[in-house]
Amino acid sequence: MIEISRHKKTMIAMVHDAFMCLTSLGISFFLAFSGWDKLVKASINYPAVFLVIFSTQVFFLHTSGLYKGIWRYSSTLDLLKLIKGATLGVVFSALFIFFYNRLMFIPRSVFFIDWLMLIVSLGGGRLGYRVIREQFGLMEIAKNYDTRAVIVGAGAAGEQLVRELRRSPHLKVHPVAFVDDDMDKRNKVLHGLSICGGVSDLTQIVKRYEANQVYIAIPTATSKQIDRIVKNCRDTGAEFKTFPHIKDVLNGKISLSQLREVRPEDLLGRDETTLDEKSIRDMITDSSILVTGAGGSIGSELCRQIARFNPKTLILFETCEYNLYQLDLKISEKFSDVKIVKCIGDVRDRERVEEAFKNYSPEVVFHAAAYKHVPMMEVNPKESIKTNIFGTSIVSEFAVKFKVKKFVLVSTDKAVRPTNVMGATKRVAEMVCLEASQNNSCTKFMIVRFGNVLGSSGSVIPLFKKQIKKGGPITVTHPEVTRFFMSIPEACQLVMQAGAFGNGGEVFVLDMGKSVKIIHLAKQMISLSGLTESDIEIKFTGLRPGEKLYEELLSDGENILPTLHPLLKTAKASSNMESFSKKMVNLKESVQSNESDDFVLKKLLSEIVIDYHIYKEKKDNGHQNQVNEDGSISLH
Repeated sequence: MIEISRHKKTMIAMVHDAFMCLTSLGISFFLAFSGWDKLVKASINYPAVFLVIFSTQVFFLHTSGLYKGIWRYSSTLDLLKLIKGATLGVVFSALFIFFYNRLMFIPRSVFFIDWLMLIVSLGGGRLGYRVIREQFGLMEIAKNYDTRAVIVGAGAAGEQLVRELRRSPHLKVHPVAFVDDDMDKRNKVLHGLSICGGVSDLTQIVKRYEANQVYIAIPTATSKQIDRIVKNCRDTGAEFKTFPHIKDVLNGKISLSQLREVRPEDLLGRDETTLDEKSIRDMITDSSILVTGAGGSIGSELCRQIARFNPKTLILFETCEYNLYQLDLKISEKFSDVKIVKCIGDVRDRERVEEAFKNYSPEVVFHAAAYKHVPMMEVNPKESIKTNIFGTSIVSEFAVKFKVKKFVLVSTDKAVRPTNVMGATKRVAEMVCLEASQNNSCTKFMIVRFGNVLGSSGSVIPLFKKQIKKGGPITVTHPEVTRFFMSIPEACQLVMQAGAFGNGGEVFVLDMGKSVKIIHLAKQMISLSGLTESDIEIKFTGLRPGEKLYEELLSDGENILPTLHPLLKTAKASSNMESFSKKMVNLKESVQSNESDDFVLKKLLSEIVIDYHIYKEKKDNGHQNQVNEDGSISLH
């Protein structure tokens, strides 16, 4: 194909339009005068009239911005510019001639006919060029491209996707048909492609059109809809890709760079929840916000979302230097107007925590610092107690001392009837906050519980991906184990919303829908990797110490209540606070003595959290001690 410079293309377009202006003017005079004789006489008597009309039209076509467009991408916007230029040209030339000679011997119909002819000839030229180019392009695509794609979704996203594919020949993708469940669209045509049937017909349609790829172009699809579409895509044997959620497709503009493989996260999430942004903005805007554990999976996303609401100061409290550095870079780059304070520190360090409160006077605290890995905390209970319990105690103490308005504890569903150290320590952390809430009237303490977070450090999905990459096996603890899942952004939105709604002493939980079987997730990930269960072994390893078959979000006695948000529920926490302070002193003394072993520490936890049952066995001097469900110790 011959390459022509942009300047030369513009000149060719202007010459074309000038010629069409002359042609349209001649035809309009011919039709208005009903013959050649009158037309020749008028052209002899009024040569200036022709020159005025022609030059005025050319001038307004140029000033309308018509020549900034590209013909092969001509759109309704270009047509509007054309109509604007033609209208102004005809109107101003008519006015000029009217003031010049009162339109003597010139029929009024000349201007109307000329206006119509201009739009038809100029618009027709552009449309014709686009049609010819696209048809030749489609013939070339059908002949040479190996990738034939069926588009699922004949809406705005699907329409834009086809246009982008046809404008991007380097991708060598030939769209061949649409699929859509909307019965009103069936058997209709979009961009020359038939809308052949619904998602359930996908296998037959892929076979009929010999397609080898399926593109899911429904950015508004729920996870349930995506799951159904993916199941049908698998049956076709073709590769399939999708767009991200509609919130990630800015201004409705579909970009081919956003087309990606379907991820497990697409199938596990729920419909996007909407926030009461006004209440969150009222809490955060122009306030000093402290986030502990700011460099973690939850903490870092929480900081990014808080920054959107323009806090006066965002205090990042984090023990890991590298995580804090990375987070500061990302937030400063995107939210340059937000004042960031970087605090290297450990929540177990009283002096450092007090210094942060004293120097920066936070008004709202989000306490996300914690150890969360269940098996690791099971063999390191002392460290879990130090951070999750006493770290929370220190931060809450200074929150009260420095009159913080709101304190939000990030907790977990594993704190409900805990069977592991991590869950038990988080339950005690909740009790610390409840006690602080009861004993002060200044700071409002709220607790937020949620399930497993997709994409967080230690999440099952990165582990499964790594195991699949190695060729297996995928390790699942039990065929019946289930978990609730939510995305990191969703978890952080819940935390902020709870802070905005809370009046003190509440436990907030998200309506997380149905729990997901981990074995089902493993099978989905194998399938999404283009493999089958015969390629990757699934190995059951048995429940780990402290692991449950299923998780819960509420304890007995915690009656659920609605909030202003339809998917956010609350309950007044129910805890046995009898002798809590004394038991906390005993626990602290045992931790500080360095003489208490793991078993003793777990026993002390079970005395504080009465529904925490220890099942792990411990051998001591040839004897085997087992903690029974009632908390008593059997010696064997």
